[in-house]
Amino acid sequence: MIDTHAHLFEKRFKEDRDEVVQRARKAGIKKILLPNIDAGTMDATDGLAEDYPDICFAAMGLHPTHVREDYKDQLDAIKARLFSGKYYAVGEIGIDLYWDTHFKDEQIDAFLTQVRWAKELNLPIIIHARNSLDLLIDLVRSEQDGVLRGVFHCFTGDTPQARAIMDLGFMLGIGGIVTFRSADLSRVVAEIGADRLVLETDAPYLAPAPFRGKRNESAFLPYIRDKVAELVHMPAEEVETITDNNAEMLFWPQKA
Repeated sequence: MIDTHAHLFEKRFKEDRDEVVQRARKAGIKKILLPNIDAGTMDATDGLAEDYPDICFAAMGLHPTHVREDYKDQLDAIKARLFSGKYYAVGEIGIDLYWDTHFKDEQIDAFLTQVRWAKELNLPIIIHARNSLDLLIDLVRSEQDGVLRGVFHCFTGDTPQARAIMDLGFMLGIGGIVTFRSADLSRVVAEIGADRLVLETDAPYLAPAPFRGKRNESAFLPYIRDKVAELVHMPAEEVETITDNNAEMLFWPQKA
């Protein structure tokens, strides 16, 4: 299995990071994609990919909740790293209007700037959307030139939004929320099927049932796979094959 989104470089894994990686291996996880957060996490992101080069792969970007007055300086630092290193995506980028709308214009500018870097480098993008899904769909549509590709991470939208994203050639990242009893996402996944899905944990956040409320980790990905399989009426192995192939084509196309 491929975990297309995990922040194992975060401080919550400081005391047992190696054990977390080994538990992921034991659970059958063969690749973990690590989306960066801001200039301050670049070294930790790169360091984890260097320490575990067979399983951990880095992405580089500026997370929207870290877009503040200094965002252009942050972008300069991230661009320098992105254009000089080995990365598998531009991310985590996007727009988050849940916590604060004060920097909306700056978030849009940062997002579009990084989208254009991705097109220049022929890399996929990893999109964070919170209270901004329709806006981001419109922005991606405006930038879609047949080259742009990526995933709407932690998708929690409705079926029309899911279909709009798929029509743009993008994947939907499905994580632990799909296992929550109250999640409308279950109905959406059942309606759209698995053909355009990739699986993710977003560790250490959003642990799936039965670990909800605890620290998430990549080893929990099978619980997400199994729930998706239940919803789309497929064997878990078939869902695993489909979502792994989607991830390979998106982030490792030279090997897919």
